[in-house]
Amino acid sequence: MIAVLRVIFLLPLIIIAIVGGILICLIRPFHRDNTFLMSKMLSGFAPLFGIKLIVRVPQDLSKTSKVVIGNHQNNFDVVTISAGVTRGVVSLGKKSLIWVPFFGQLYWLSGNILIDRKNKSKAAGTIAQTAEKMLKDNLSVWIFPEGTRSRGRGLLPFKTGAFHTAMQAKVDVVPIVMSSSDHISLNRWNNGVMIIESMPPIDVETINKDNVREVAAKAHSDMQAKLDQLDAEVVKLNEK
Repeated sequence: MIAVLRVIFLLPLIIIAIVGGILICLIRPFHRDNTFLMSKMLSGFAPLFGIKLIVRVPQDLSKTSKVVIGNHQNNFDVVTISAGVTRGVVSLGKKSLIWVPFFGQLYWLSGNILIDRKNKSKAAGTIAQTAEKMLKDNLSVWIFPEGTRSRGRGLLPFKTGAFHTAMQAKVDVVPIVMSSSDHISLNRWNNGVMIIESMPPIDVETINKDNVREVAAKAHSDMQAKLDQLDAEVVKLNEK
C-alpha cells in the first residue's frame, strides 16, 4: 500500500521535475554543469523515498579533469549516488538511453556522453573521443566500471575502460563509493541512511598498459573495503 501511494504521489512530481530540467537544458544545451544541476535535482527526491543521504565528496573534486568511478547498484542510483556528482562532471551511458521518455532526453541534453556498448570494435575509438572531449571542455567523466547494475550481488568485477580513459586523457582516477542500497523498498516509509564517500585519487602516473588490469583489481579491492566500512557505519547510524 505504501508503494502504491508513493508511486501515485512521486511519479507526477518526478515527471514535472524532469520536464523542467529539459527546459533548462534547452536554454543551455550540453553545458558542462548541466549534469551537476540535474543530479542535485534528482537526488533531492531521496527523502521522499525515505532515504537520508550523507555525502562526503569535496565540491572542488572536479576542478581539474578526472575519471570518476563509482559502484552501480540499481535504479535508485538516479536519486542516491547522483548526490555525489560535482560541477563539470558528465557520465558515460548507452545510446539506447536517449529513447527513454523524458529521462533519456534530459540525459542527452545534460551533456552526458552516449556510447554504443554493443560495438566492442569501436571501444578504442570511444575511449579516444571521450579523452579528447574531457581535455577540450575541462570535463570529468563518471564511469561505472562494473558495466552493469549489481542488484544486490555485491561489487562486480571491474572492466578496464575507465582506466584506459584516464591514461589516454592523462588524468587521475577518483573512486566514489556508496553504501549498499539493496535494502531500499518503496513499501517502507523509512529506508534509513546511505553514505556516499570519495576516496584518495589513483595517480595516472601509476597506470600503464602493462599493469592496467592489476590497477583495476586493486581499485576494486579498495572500493570493496570502503563499501564494507560504509555498510558497517550505516548499520550503527540506523540503530540510533
